[in-house]
Amino acid sequence: MPEITLLAVAEAQVGFEFVYQGGGPPCRTCPFRHACLTLDAGRKYAVTKVRDVVHPCALQESDAHVVEVKPVARSLVVDARSAIVGSQVEVGRFPCRRLDCPNWTVCAGPSLPPKQRYRIESVDPEPAECRIGRTLKRVDAV
Repeated sequence: MPEITLLAVAEAQVGFEFVYQGGGPPCRTCPFRHACLTLDAGRKYAVTKVRDVVHPCALQESDAHVVEVKPVARSLVVDARSAIVGSQVEVGRFPCRRLDCPNWTVCAGPSLPPKQRYRIESVDPEPAECRIGRTLKRVDAV
């Protein structure tokens, strides 16, 4: 059974990718929340099918299409010792304030959940730069 959610009409296109951030205060009383709030916060998804069903969305203050989605790999940095294809890793925001680091968004950025398990699909052979001295590798994980 495919995973479904609601997306604004402008975003409801096959191939559109997004990082699910979870619901907001208007979602608590929404009659469609059980269809919409089923995804894992912090995980990246791609739209695979747009259904013809449209519902009002209080969070986005517009109409929203029902869409089918699948998880897609997202770029992350992990401790180099954990960077093994096929392994499961738990990744969360690292407490780093070095906004000038090229890997800050995939290491400590706001789109990362506090903690989430991922399966590593590929590993970049080069070490990932870290401005505070951690030994990291860039990976693609689902």
